[in-house]
Amino acid sequence: MSEPASISSGIAARYAAAVFDLAKSEKKIPALEQDIEALGAALDDSSDFRDLIGSPVYSRYELGQAIAAIAAKMGLSQIMTNTLGLMAEKRRLFVLPQLVSHLRETVADHKGEVTADVTSAKALTKAQTEKLAKTLKVQLGKTVKINAAVDESLIGGLVVKVGSKMIDTSIRSRLNSLQNAMKEVG
Repeated sequence: MSEPASISSGIAARYAAAVFDLAKSEKKIPALEQDIEALGAALDDSSDFRDLIGSPVYSRYELGQAIAAIAAKMGLSQIMTNTLGLMAEKRRLFVLPQLVSHLRETVADHKGEVTADVTSAKALTKAQTEKLAKTLKVQLGKTVKINAAVDESLIGGLVVKVGSKMIDTSIRSRLNSLQNAMKEVG
């Protein structure tokens, strides 16, 4: 990891720990989850929002005012609104994507959940997703939330990532392995 990315991640981790501790002590974790989802969606959907949080052009006051208005419009909790205001004041809004990521992980860990990123050649049906979640729950001992994605180049099979573990049962992977084995022979 590069040094700037490491620094950003460290800053985001400290803010995430503080926000989570506040929400937990005030028994407002469900509200925090809603805030996380709303901010995640805003970061995904709005290039203007991403530009705002990363722009050095705006003064601390302007950033604070803009973030307060956005937080009010999004209906964010007081804890998150205050945190975003502090981040604007300290010029730390650029770590917001990492903050959302850290908070998702922290809340999931608190709830005994883990997220599995599953990539398949075709979209999984609801029954397939539920069966996969149950199978992973038996293996991991935690409730599994599935983030499904489609990559037609896999041809068939699945690629499952849980934390630092990856299981690749795709046909593309098997063909690549076969191709490498044939190169070694010939």
